[in-house]
Amino acid sequence: MKQNGKKSYYHPDIWIFLLAIPLISAFNYYLTYSHIRLNGFLVLSFTIDTVQGYLAWLAVRAIIVYLDGRLSYSPNPVRRIVIQVLLTTACGVFLIAATTELVSWIARGRPAARNFYTLDILIISIWFLVINGVYVGIHLYRQWQYAEQGKKSGPEEQGGLGVKSGNQHRLVKFEEIGMFHVDAEYVQLITRDNRKFLLDDSLDKLEKKIPPEVFFRLNRQCIVHRQLVSGYRRIENGKIQVLLTPSIDRPAEMIVSRTKAPAFKRWFLPQS
Repeated sequence: MKQNGKKSYYHPDIWIFLLAIPLISAFNYYLTYSHIRLNGFLVLSFTIDTVQGYLAWLAVRAIIVYLDGRLSYSPNPVRRIVIQVLLTTACGVFLIAATTELVSWIARGRPAARNFYTLDILIISIWFLVINGVYVGIHLYRQWQYAEQGKKSGPEEQGGLGVKSGNQHRLVKFEEIGMFHVDAEYVQLITRDNRKFLLDDSLDKLEKKIPPEVFFRLNRQCIVHRQLVSGYRRIENGKIQVLLTPSIDRPAEMIVSRTKAPAFKRWFLPQS
């Protein structure tokens, strides 16, 4: 999975969980059953459990990617992690419980065994904590990578961009930035709370300094942060109209050309 021709922000999570989920299912069997016999029923049951695991993981991943665009780790990472863990665990457990009940009614004509809810669900919930730990760990690693790249490239890239305000110099963090917009011959950095700073760099140069996972260049005049994008709709000739969170000081909609539309869709909905 790629975004704008580059690897996903959470790479290599897909390969990790494609391999790990069958191993998790096998370990759950070891924890749950004292006597395991290799037969056709075991193979069928293991296959169903593994498919359930894949479905639950895809739902968890979709929630995490959605939260990346709506609820940043900064400035309160604990809040983000708690919300993420609660949402993903609740959704994942519900999916597994619902599909287990469905399979039980289809195969046996009765509800799932009581020990599924007293033991299996507890074990499954713990695994969702592990999955969240993997994604939080990848996020922290990516932030460390950006920090290291910033040290090599210059102080203005250490988690944000250097700007001037009067005779003051300050660092605007990437999480604070709403968009970069060309106004006449000047490039403006507009924060999410509508503060504005004039920059010396062109949009072409800025594209090389900002993380592509969270910023996208909509057109020649604008680069936008993911958290500013609320959605999009298709319009004529293959173009799309990007919907931005409302504000007095910035446009509510922007047009993306037909040639850039597929890249935008992959960036905005990387799990699809």
